[in-house]
Amino acid sequence: YAITPNVKATIPTVPVASPSSPSVKCTALDVAVIIKTTIGCLIYFLPEFDKINSITTIPFLKNFEFDFSYFYIPIVVFIITATSNAVNLTDGLDGLATGTVGIVALTLGVIAYVSGNFESAKYLSIIYLKGNGELAIYCTALAGASLGFLWYNSYPAQVFMGDTGSLALGGAIGTLCILVKKEFLLPLLGGIFFIETVSVILQRYYFKYTKKRYGEGRRIFKMAPLHHHFEMKGIPEPKIVVRFYIAAVILAIMALATFKIR
Repeated sequence: YAITPNVKATIPTVPVASPSSPSVKCTALDVAVIIKTTIGCLIYFLPEFDKINSITTIPFLKNFEFDFSYFYIPIVVFIITATSNAVNLTDGLDGLATGTVGIVALTLGVIAYVSGNFESAKYLSIIYLKGNGELAIYCTALAGASLGFLWYNSYPAQVFMGDTGSLALGGAIGTLCILVKKEFLLPLLGGIFFIETVSVILQRYYFKYTKKRYGEGRRIFKMAPLHHHFEMKGIPEPKIVVRFYIAAVILAIMALATFKIR
């Protein structure tokens, strides 16, 4: 600051919090909730989803639409959180989460293309989502990326995605299901992720219940998540992964079949 004669320089000061003053802390959980809430708000207020923003369809029911109404944004937060953690739990064997995500992403690509095509949507009596066919490109890219990663992540793995990769992939799968209006189809389409998560929940709460009632914790599975249960039974890791792939393909076919079996 230039100081001229008889003129006092005014230097701006920045208030500094004293050690005793309360400070605002933002955890990773807070950031995650903010991001998911933002996604929910963006989807809810998208012009393309006008009048159908909170509406979804239910598998096996024809010409039936369910409206989440004011609960839509909390539902979005729940779905993305649940799917992220489900994929994270599945990522316990070499190539298991990667290959399964690829199968689910490819199936979602088919659903996105059909939903974004007026004639196909009319023929199948599903909600027509204008411009949703563009999501098919993202889905196939996600499937392709998973396939490329699987080349090095298959048993014995040379690279690992870690929590950063599995949580991101799970969030992507959950968001895609929301965008194509197939929230209720997710437990079937992502059945592997769903079963893995349920196995952990059952194991945890059954252990707590038996410990409180009998004085010692008991287990339903030898180890949770479910893939570790089979591993503890002596089944080779590659065989477990391939069998889970087969189950994922069957579930994907069943998910696509819900468009006609109604």
